[in-house]
Amino acid sequence: MSERKLIDARGSFCPGPLMELIAALKLMQLGDEVEIYSTDQGTAKDVPEWCAKVGHEAIESGEKNDHWFVVVRKAK
Repeated sequence: MSERKLIDARGSFCPGPLMELIAALKLMQLGDEVEIYSTDQGTAKDVPEWCAKVGHEAIESGEKNDHWFVVVRKAK
């Protein structure tokens, strides 16, 4: 069963949330998921674009109350 990790990057600005995501993915197994919270609106666009470029899957994104979120599945 895959695990889901949470990165709370609220208050951090680009490229901080993406750098935290990259570091987390290096330690994860294929199929594991990570959900990243960010108050930087750019994260909701930048993370899915980065995933498409490098081969991971952005499986969900949106806005919750005071932050944006993106769920990424490690695919390589």
